[in-house]
Amino acid sequence: MPNVHKDNPRYNVVSLRVTDQEKAALEEVTRRTRKSLSKVMREAILLYSREVSPVTTI
Repeated sequence: MPNVHKDNPRYNVVSLRVTDQEKAALEEVTRRTRKSLSKVMREAILLYSREVSPVTTI
């Protein structure tokens, strides 16, 4: 099985301050999806970026 960390290294760290309510919501998402917080946030960023600048097809 290939080592994902070596195939796709991540060197950048982004810090974010959230309220207790936002943190609880994030913890609930991670619990329900059984995904790491990093994975949830990466997916959220991808979804948001697609919404903000959707790819147009001609």
